Amino acid sequence: MLNSYYEARLGAYPGGIAMRFKRAVLMVLASLLLLPTAVLAHHALQAQFDMKQTITLTGAVTKIDWSNPHVRLYLEVKGESKTVTWELYMASPNQQIMNGWKIDTYRRGDRVSVDAYPARDGSKVGFAKKVTAVSGGTF
Repeated sequence: MLNSYYEARLGAYPGGIAMRFKRAVLMVLASLLLLPTAVLAHHALQAQFDMKQTITLTGAVTKIDWSNPHVRLYLEVKGESKTVTWELYMASPNQQIMNGWKIDTYRRGDRVSVDAYPARDGSKVGFAKKVTAVSGGTF
C-alpha cells in the first residue's frame, strides 16, 4: 500500500524523482551558460571612452533621451567651419535623478558646457562627467 501511494504520486511526473532531478540540473546548467552573455552585454566605459583625456564642449542642447541604459544628451557645438552634433552618454535615468536631475533640468536650446571623456574611435560621442549651464548650475 505504501508503494502504491508513492507510485501514484510519482506517476504524475514521468520518470519519477531521478528524471525531475536531471531536468533541474539541466535547467541550472542552461542558466549558467547564458550568464556570461548577460555580463558581457554591459560594457566597460574604458573600452569605449578615453578616461585619461577630458574635453570641454559648449553648445546648445538639441535633445535629451531619458531611456535605459543611459541618458543621452545631444549637444550642438559650433566649430570653426561648421556646427557638429555631439552625443553624450550619461548615467542611467535612475542615477541621474538621484544626482538631482529632473526630466526638464535642461531643455532644447539651453546653453551648457560639458566636461566629457571622448570616444576612443574619434567619433563625436563622449561620456559626460559634468554638465554646467552657461548661466550657472552644475550637475
